[in-house]
Amino acid sequence: MRESFTAVLERNRTLAGEFATEPYEAAWAAEARWFVRTLKRTGAGTRLRVTTQISPDGLHWCDLDAGREITGDLESWESAGFGGWLRLKGTVEGGGADAGAAAATVMIYLALKS
Repeated sequence: MRESFTAVLERNRTLAGEFATEPYEAAWAAEARWFVRTLKRTGAGTRLRVTTQISPDGLHWCDLDAGREITGDLESWESAGFGGWLRLKGTVEGGGADAGAAAATVMIYLALKS
């Protein structure tokens, strides 16, 4: 029997600068899918960039993919070939004179299936 579980890693969290989600142990899963829902962006030209990271122990991390820019209100992608632990690391950057005011409020989900 297949099992599935969706973890909410970030709920209405306002991100600015560099960030990383809480790590999630996913060794039991055969499939992983990320969902990033952007609720609000503050500052002109605010960009949200994320990279999927993997870890053998939940402490030491390396990048699984080249990363992506989140441009829409809801974006999703698969992660394959991951180890025991998953998380997202990223940056929120602004453009123009108010670059320091760049922020994004998000919901980040990790859906797993065996």
